[in-house]
Amino acid sequence: MPPASSESEPSPAQLRRDALYLTLAQIPAGCVTSYGELAQLAGLGRAARWVGRTLSQLPEGSSLPWHRVIGAGGRLSLPAGTASGDEQRARLRAEGITIRNNRVDMQRHRWRPM
Repeated sequence: MPPASSESEPSPAQLRRDALYLTLAQIPAGCVTSYGELAQLAGLGRAARWVGRTLSQLPEGSSLPWHRVIGAGGRLSLPAGTASGDEQRARLRAEGITIRNNRVDMQRHRWRPM
């Protein structure tokens, strides 16, 4: 029997979250990406819905730039008039991102990591 380890192995779910958070943390101010693009960049395949669900569960006061993740085609998926939707819009505008008709210009603001 192998000796008991004081450090337990991270679960597959924790490894997925860590990959997401590490990739999310790299998105610079003034840039956005979609839920699906973030999933792809984090090596999570076609997990756009999982990304959205996971970001909605970030702890209060997280410093991760969750507001830089938007829907496909530049659509803001958090509704205007909600606390999170209004906060996302305010944060994006503070970074110089223009929002028109509930959309961000992806040609101009899409994050293109090297």
